[in-house]
Amino acid sequence: MISNATLKTWQTAIPFWISFLLIPVAWISAVWGGWTVLLLPLASWYVFAALDGLVGLDLENADPDTPDADLTWYKALTIIWVPVQFLTLFSLIWYVSDAAHLSVLEKLMVFFGVGVITGTIGINYSHELMHQSSRLERLLADILLAMVLYSHFRSEHLLVHHRYVGTPRDPVTARYNEGFHRYYPRVLRQCLASAFRAERDKLARKNLPWTHRSNPFFRYWALQGGMLLLAVLLGGWGGAGLFLMQAGVAIWQLELVNYVEHYGLTRKHLGDGKYEHVQPRHSWNAAQKASNRLLINLQRHSDHHYKPDRRFPLLQTYGTSQAPQLPHGYPVMTIAAMVPPLWRRVMNPRVRRWRQRYYPEITDWRAYNKGTNPLPR
Repeated sequence: MISNATLKTWQTAIPFWISFLLIPVAWISAVWGGWTVLLLPLASWYVFAALDGLVGLDLENADPDTPDADLTWYKALTIIWVPVQFLTLFSLIWYVSDAAHLSVLEKLMVFFGVGVITGTIGINYSHELMHQSSRLERLLADILLAMVLYSHFRSEHLLVHHRYVGTPRDPVTARYNEGFHRYYPRVLRQCLASAFRAERDKLARKNLPWTHRSNPFFRYWALQGGMLLLAVLLGGWGGAGLFLMQAGVAIWQLELVNYVEHYGLTRKHLGDGKYEHVQPRHSWNAAQKASNRLLINLQRHSDHHYKPDRRFPLLQTYGTSQAPQLPHGYPVMTIAAMVPPLWRRVMNPRVRRWRQRYYPEITDWRAYNKGTNPLPR
């Protein structure tokens, strides 16, 4: 157990600030061009995959009852990132749009790398911020998501995913044997609709129409429109294209992670549309130390769904007796997810063992595999 006195020091928090090292890497790519445009994907994926192999697992847990007052350095990380990402994104759009030393391909590759930042870091930090009760932090989450044109993720995540994870009503829970190439277009289509429907139904319970000003979709659309307009003002139509490039990459990064986090894991249907409560066993856990520093403990996903209001430094890691374990961290697993035969070879046996361990009484999994169990009430 990490003591409160140790946890609250800047020295303990500073490894999580490693994401800020990606900002100068983005500028090196933009200024130098050439082979340096590959640095951001290499640094975010392959370097951290290698570091996970070198430094191993982090099995230490902090006291989950640590008060917010002792987490100043951790809260500051996600808050400060928002203006840093905003300035980086739009200053790069201004600079790269008219950069004569960069070819069209190099410009696109620079913003492919920027999308890795705004997805791997930005959307991840927005996820941490949206789970907080502070209005400021939730607004900052909205700003980060608007930078990648995926604002509805907040509504879908809080109102749909956490409530219905592991059931047929959750679009994000990847089904057993469902390749990412099928999963990705499905979630792009279903998540936007389910998010809007959740907000509409929430207003209807208050006898309000979906057009009521409290519908957050109006804020989402305004923020996204403002971001796109700023890209046009700074870089013209080329700037808008670069903005869209990074947004597309960021969304792809998010949904790759979503695919990995719950692949094949379903909650038991108890009959009449009732499902068991969410437990740590309904999310894949990964204790790889280096990538958990970059991703602010996102890989401790089993605990996040069990206790979604916990801030990231307090998330607990679980052993094999409590939660299923990924064989590698997200940098490796998301790459594997892009190769369906490899993914099935690695993960399908693990899902089958998970089913046998926790649900030996279920002998027919076809309804779970196809998502045809009754919708939860």
